[in-house]
Formats: sequence, C-alpha cells, structure tokens
Amino acid sequence: MAADHTTSSAGLVIGSGSRRSRIGVRLTLLFGVVVSLFPFYWLVVMASGTTQDIFAYPPRLVPGTHLLDNMQKVIHRIDFFGSLFNTVVVSVTGTVLVLFFDSLAAFAFAKYDFPARKLLFGILLATYMIPVQLSLVPQFVTMAHFGWAGSLKALTIPAAANAFGIFWMRQYAKNALPDELLDAGRIDGAGFFRLYWQVALPLFRPALAFLGIFTFIHLWNDYIWPLVVMIDPDRVTLQVALANLNVAYNTDYAVVMAGALMSVLPLIVVFLIGARHFLRDLAAGATKM
Repeated sequence: MAADHTTSSAGLVIGSGSRRSRIGVRLTLLFGVVVSLFPFYWLVVMASGTTQDIFAYPPRLVPGTHLLDNMQKVIHRIDFFGSLFNTVVVSVTGTVLVLFFDSLAAFAFAKYDFPARKLLFGILLATYMIPVQLSLVPQFVTMAHFGWAGSLKALTIPAAANAFGIFWMRQYAKNALPDELLDAGRIDGAGFFRLYWQVALPLFRPALAFLGIFTFIHLWNDYIWPLVVMIDPDRVTLQVALANLNVAYNTDYAVVMAGALMSVLPLIVVFLIGARHFLRDLAAGATKM
C-alpha cells in the first residue's frame, strides 16, 4: 500500500510539472505572437490617424478613422498603381528566375562531379561576402553599357541568381535528394535536365517555397538599387515612390505610414501563401521519410 501511495504521489507530481511546462510553453508562444504582430498593429494605428496623433503623448493605442483618407492621399500624391505594377513585375520575374537558376546550379553542385567544382563553389560563396554598395557603380556601368539603365531589365536580370540561393538549395539537395533516385533515372535514360525537372525539382519544393518567399520580399523591399538605376521617374518601384512622400519640413507622417501599410499588405499575402505550401510540403516529406 505504501508503495502504491508513493507511486501515485510521484505520478501527481510529474503530471503537475508537465502541466506547468505546457502552460509555460503556451505563454511563451503567446508572448512571441504578440511581439511579432504588434508592429503591424502599430502601423495600422499610425496609418489611421493624423500626424498630430502620432506625436501625441500619451500615444494613441487604438486605430483612428482616417485610414481611407490617408490611403487616397497616397494614391493622389504618387503614381501608386504604376509603381506597384513595376514592383510586381520585378518581384515576380526575379523570383521565378532565382528559383530556376539557383536550383539548377545547386543541383549540379550537389550531385555532379565536374572539374574545379569546389573552387567554383568557394568563389561563389566569396562573392556573397562582398557588400552590395561596392557593386553599385560597376553594376550600373554594365547596365548602361547594355542600354538597360532606366528599364525593368536592370532590376530583373541582375537578380536572376544569387550566391545565397545557390548555397541554400545545394545544402538542401545534398540531404533531400537520394543518389538512388538519380541512378534509377539514369537507368531509364534520363539526362541532366530531365533528372532536374522530373526527379529533383519535386523534392525541392519546401526549399523553393522558403527561397521564393525570401527572394520576393527582398526584391519587393529593395530601395537602393532601383533608386540608382531607374533614371525615369515614371518607371520607379514602389519603395522609391513611397520615399517621395517625405517632403522637407512638411511631411505628413500619417500618409507615409498609410503608404507603408499599403506596401506591406501584398507581402503578408505572399508570406501566408508561401508559408502554407512550405509547411505542407515539409510535413509530407517528413511523413515519407
């Protein structure tokens, strides 16, 4: 009887500790969610008020009633829809090119043995350590030499591949793509591109989803390179156009925040769609393994 009483007491202690642990984990996750979502909520609060509300003390903590008015001011003061179209074209085209070329190069680096493979990959990683600011002038000179300065080609072609994407996809390919699948494809007579398209690419989907989200957000938010290379003010991207809302000595910060909110909303949609596919494909891959 004493042993049974001791066992039951130990079970109660373990159960109580496990319950407290779950509560602690949930509270930690809830705190993380609040910290992550608060900047977006605060952006809505500032975008829906006035400049006086933004600088008021104590600060206003609830959304105001000027959100639609501020959005209309954004549309009237800059070519919002034109710059939005340019940004969508650059972001979508650049993302598709990155996904194709980076995954193709990563497939070759991960699964094929060719001369100077390690040397080329090392040089590729070294280019990733070069600051973007150092490449602005030579890159602009190159775009001007081809006659692309001021056109959307100057934004999409240089973004067609990058060292980070190739490194990310190569590391994923080395672990997620069994050599046995490639050998089976070669027995069936498949060549390089057929192996890439029909065997490797379907297994790359979780990594491609992450890389696609990362690349799209980067291209959407890029400011310095479009500012340098887009000579024609009618061909600028959204971030450059929104910067024109900052007028010296008379900036309407509520309108600026409304423009920032209008710029962020498409990114949230892309992130939610991409994250759903990423988690679904990742779970499917884990189940198969």
